[in-house]
Amino acid sequence: MPRILILSTTTGYQLRSFAESAARAGIDLMLATDRCHQLDDPWRDGAVAVRFHEEAASTAAVVEAAKERPIHGVLPLGDRPVPLAARVAAALGLRGNPLHAAQASANKTLARSRFAAAGLPVPWFVEVPPGDTEDPRIQYPCVIKPVGLSGSRGVIRADSRAQLDAALLQVRTLLSRKDVRAARTGLEDTILVEGFIDGREFAVEGVLTAGSLRAFAIFDKPDPLDGPYFEETIYVTPSGLPLDQQAAILEHVQRAASALGLTDGPLHAECRVGTQGVFMLEAAARPIGGLCARVLQFDGAPATGRISLEEILLRHAADADISIYKRESQAAAVMMIPIPKRGLLKRVDGVDLASAVPGIEEVRITAKKDQLLERLPEAGSYLGFIFARGPDSGGLVTALKAAHARLRFHIETALTIVGA
Repeated sequence: MPRILILSTTTGYQLRSFAESAARAGIDLMLATDRCHQLDDPWRDGAVAVRFHEEAASTAAVVEAAKERPIHGVLPLGDRPVPLAARVAAALGLRGNPLHAAQASANKTLARSRFAAAGLPVPWFVEVPPGDTEDPRIQYPCVIKPVGLSGSRGVIRADSRAQLDAALLQVRTLLSRKDVRAARTGLEDTILVEGFIDGREFAVEGVLTAGSLRAFAIFDKPDPLDGPYFEETIYVTPSGLPLDQQAAILEHVQRAASALGLTDGPLHAECRVGTQGVFMLEAAARPIGGLCARVLQFDGAPATGRISLEEILLRHAADADISIYKRESQAAAVMMIPIPKRGLLKRVDGVDLASAVPGIEEVRITAKKDQLLERLPEAGSYLGFIFARGPDSGGLVTALKAAHARLRFHIETALTIVGA
């Protein structure tokens, strides 16, 4: 039985989905997570305790554990584990991305520099040190992006110098928070400012094998993402773009992956497409986040039936042939349920009503009772997910919005303790 190492934060949404898919595929999972290393296996799952900011020591810990439990493949979940996954794969002689490529894919500034060097369109961009907004290269409108954060967290559009100053203050306040500093990415104080790209956003989900991209889906993001914040809500596939524009997106994603030096493993890419062409936003060496992977299902061998994206990625990591698996013919979509206001979640009503909307497959509330909810740009999570499946992409978008309209969120205002 092949054993695949999953590197993830302890709070990752996806671990249970991968565990279920591994059991179905006959694959043994081994976990390496950023849990407390002082406790002896507190979750009783045999995971290796690692620190993503201590890559050498963490690699050594995994290599030592692999002496008793041989590892046949490595798979990172989320941006933070990507560089460590590259180190571990190299140390164990397994297929994976080169370390320099993994580091560039997880760093917005490095990625844009590599894209530009490869001749890909990129907006102007500049890193802004603390206390400095005087860089003459800054023009408007622009977008502020903390290099060490992901998922649109801290991303703000500014249309003037006054808005830029206010946005930078807001972002630096976010970056000073204990939960952000605790991540210790080494990028906590680095802020990128880049030109705003007018256009629509799209995502591509796929996998790389020896540098060659196999795209599983192009996702349309039907809601405009023009700021001031950039909260993603709906992903729907297949794309409604003309085939020539879809081909152009896939060409740019392949070029972006090559520019970074990525070679093997999952790829989640984001781009904006407008009158000036395709602009790559990211080419991340990890799967799509949250529970969104559930939107993709694949048909293959009769013996296996329909399988999930997680199972596809596990089989790929185990060096199995995944060419027989093709994405289902139906359209599919997911809504990442936005948070309406800051506060403590008390309950969500209307889940049954939302689930009854034609085309809706599942409504999953992932936020917990009394959890503190925050809106973007501070937010680091969603309320939950709504999944839809059917014959028509446009109809699924309508169904998702209808289902969301039936939900009622009861959120109490949370007290803010000054100086805490």
